[in-house]
Amino acid sequence: MTLPRFYPIFENAGWIARMLPLGVKLVQLRIKDRPTPEVRSEIRRARDLCRAAGAILVVNDYWQIAIEEGCDWLHLGQEDLDSADLGAIRRAGLRLGVSTHDEAELDRALALSPDYIALGPVWPTILKQMKWHEQGCAKLTGWKARIGDIPLVAIGGLTIARAPEAFAAGADIVSAVTDITLNPSPEARLRAWLAATQ
Repeated sequence: MTLPRFYPIFENAGWIARMLPLGVKLVQLRIKDRPTPEVRSEIRRARDLCRAAGAILVVNDYWQIAIEEGCDWLHLGQEDLDSADLGAIRRAGLRLGVSTHDEAELDRALALSPDYIALGPVWPTILKQMKWHEQGCAKLTGWKARIGDIPLVAIGGLTIARAPEAFAAGADIVSAVTDITLNPSPEARLRAWLAATQ
């Protein structure tokens, strides 16, 4: 399937409710450090919002809840892969996206036949502390040469101005988090992202 070229990530269903009416068609819910019942409630709300809007919801990390709540897409980081039951995820019919940072992680991801592969941070990011420094656009080009038809997501430090460079380097999809959520006018910023990635 062809995925939309813009992929925002939000920390709760409230953000998703705000942004779906603007035309978002692919969105990730990435919840960190919340009690399990709250996580389940957020996933359930986001699932229902996205289905009503005809959008794809990708659940980050919480694979068991994603299966139990009948979600369609899951995103796993490398640490998440260590504890996830990949057989159960596939039996449930979940589509899978995987984060990668280096060649060993890319090999591991490709062995899973993922539905997309993310590379990051392409540029420096303030979202979270990580051992990986900026990967650069040249790495996007190398990754795309290796993964072929699998969609490649560029994440980390993306802005509207940087998006064309990421696409030119081989990214199929660009992802943004803080460029939207920390903007003084998040809705206006998201509209500008959508216009720039059509």
